[in-house]
Amino acid sequence: MMKAQRLDDQQIDRVIEMAWEDRTPFDAIKAQFGLDEKGVITLMRREMKPSSFRLWRARVQGRSTKHLKKRNFDQDDARFKCTRQRQISNNKVSKRR
Repeated sequence: MMKAQRLDDQQIDRVIEMAWEDRTPFDAIKAQFGLDEKGVITLMRREMKPSSFRLWRARVQGRSTKHLKKRNFDQDDARFKCTRQRQISNNKVSKRR
């Protein structure tokens, strides 16, 4: 099991940003920063205003997209992709013609 590392201000901002995103699972935050769901909740409670924390908590609680085991789509579709998104190849975004 990975120990939670000390986070600087920039990393804390990134964790908060990832926690607010609907489709970023807690497992991704744990893999990148070593914080499990309980750790993310603690960080959010500490870093946010109480009203903002309550809004976030109500939004996240029970949301299946925040938990990989609760997601109901195939492995092939494991990442959300807009139907209008163009293919990216060789790190160059395709230009519209």
